[in-house]
Amino acid sequence: MFSTSSQRKFWTFSDETELARQREKQNLEFIAKHGQHIDEYQRYNFFLSPEEERLLLKQYELHLKEFCKRFAPPMPKGVVGTAFHYFKRFYLYNSTMDYHPKEILATCVYLACKVEEFNVSICQFVANIKGDREKASDIILNNELLLMQQLNYHLTIHNPFRPVEGFLIDIKTRCSLANPERLRSGIDEFLEKVFLTDGCLLYAPSQIALAAVLHAASKEQENLDSYVTDMLFHDAGSDKLAILIEAVRKIRSMVKMVESPPRERVRIIEKKLDRCRNQENNPDSEIYKRRMREAIDEDDIPQGSSRMSLDTSGISQVLSPSAS
Repeated sequence: MFSTSSQRKFWTFSDETELARQREKQNLEFIAKHGQHIDEYQRYNFFLSPEEERLLLKQYELHLKEFCKRFAPPMPKGVVGTAFHYFKRFYLYNSTMDYHPKEILATCVYLACKVEEFNVSICQFVANIKGDREKASDIILNNELLLMQQLNYHLTIHNPFRPVEGFLIDIKTRCSLANPERLRSGIDEFLEKVFLTDGCLLYAPSQIALAAVLHAASKEQENLDSYVTDMLFHDAGSDKLAILIEAVRKIRSMVKMVESPPRERVRIIEKKLDRCRNQENNPDSEIYKRRMREAIDEDDIPQGSSRMSLDTSGISQVLSPSAS
């Protein structure tokens, strides 16, 4: 149940201000650690600001959505929702300057496939990525444990898809609405957009599901207000009903405000990121390759191991959105 889940206890936050503070904290900590020998003015020009990190992540959330949409075999909605949760959670406690989102994105989707029991092998998975698939496989597998650690191994996700089905069954049973199935396209459209917001970090899956159903009904020129107040929450107190109505209103408002970040601005941010990212976590860098060689020597793994390719040149193209 969501009410007793790790998602409710550890990954549902009070408001957008709390999320912004947490993200800013990661940004400032990275700059303090890696910018010790740079004066304050140069730091501003060299490192990404919290706003730039948010714009970059919004762009990569769009890439995540498109990657999942094009995936073969077709990916269940639950996998997509879980991947979004993982991606958003990871960057609440990490900076994009530490771990590039193009590498974490693919790892989030791959881990979500496993957790949601969408059985695809790593070979099948990277077949959806253009470029050197062995290198893509190395990046994903080497980041998988890191991702689980950063998620505190809270891998079970409560998505809004099941509550949606519950609402539709209830509407068919107790409501006079004709052909409730016609709401599905509007619901799917809404849920696709809600994952491009912070809604899943702020609201319960059932609240998001109800917002989706009400949005779809309004698109069909239908009004379900009486269903919500007189049937669904007939026995709830006025205070609880007011909280629910406000949550639904805010979720719908967040979805209405979804827009793509300016492409040229994102391009400039990505160039800036290439200069300021942590080279220890950059598979293209010599320091990363040396660290991997040392790890292999310590573990006495044969040099021909397919789990870790030392030649990581060009990996930035492998997992780049344009190549995926």
